[in-house]
Amino acid sequence: MSAAALLAGLAGACAVLAAWDAIAAADEQGLAGSIRHWLAPALDVVRSGREPTSPERRRLVALGALSLLGGGWLVAGPWTGLALGAAAPWVARAVVTARRRRRAAAVAAGAPAVARAIADALAGGHSVRGALSAAARDGAVTGPAGEELRLAATALELGERTEDVLGALARRNRAQTHHGPLDTVVAAVLLQRDAGGDLTALLRELATALEQRGRVIADARSATAQARFTALLVTGLPAAALALAELAQPGFVLALASSPPTAAMVALALALQAVACICVRRIARIGEPR
Repeated sequence: MSAAALLAGLAGACAVLAAWDAIAAADEQGLAGSIRHWLAPALDVVRSGREPTSPERRRLVALGALSLLGGGWLVAGPWTGLALGAAAPWVARAVVTARRRRRAAAVAAGAPAVARAIADALAGGHSVRGALSAAARDGAVTGPAGEELRLAATALELGERTEDVLGALARRNRAQTHHGPLDTVVAAVLLQRDAGGDLTALLRELATALEQRGRVIADARSATAQARFTALLVTGLPAAALALAELAQPGFVLALASSPPTAAMVALALALQAVACICVRRIARIGEPR
């Protein structure tokens, strides 16, 4: 018996034992429950938009690879499925980045409510530290901004310094928005806390200004929505036409790829279309630093 045959037999035995372990685990917890328990951390990252840990990132990449592999295999064959599965890390990163940007936008939209809630607590006689805790408890701030405020209040209850808590609050939301609305609120609190002055009035004026800023950004997005959609649609039409041609006549893409000059021109065209989509998205950003 050759060494290769012996190693193959050992590998088969290990596969059988692993399958039995998987069946036993599925019997104990239920197959659906096991899958749900394994996927829960990755799906929570996608829903919340927070930065994933290393195990969560691995699960998210594995989930994306399996999904892309299966979808690509069913639609266009095994090679397309393998190519899409290999792109899973970049797809997972793009999904997490998009969710983080959406969460950052939600936190920025809630910054006026944060400023007003802190101002109301200060007007009620609280110190800055007590105002942060009171604003987090009264439920006036909801959504991601309320979650950030409650995280800050929890850190204060654990005994951390006020400036450290506010600095961490600004840094968490500065990663995507740079110097955004919540960062401005934190800067106002720290400045007036050290230099003195009417912090309550300043926060209320700041809340009004941030609300006005949000309305201006919303109006700008509404006014340019059609132009932005048209630009992205036009840049994506060639790739969509190529996909439709492949679906209508399987093997069309392989026929193009069989000729080196044609394949080079198609690859260059797709690359230019991708660059155009990226440029359009960057140019059309409203309310975000470019």
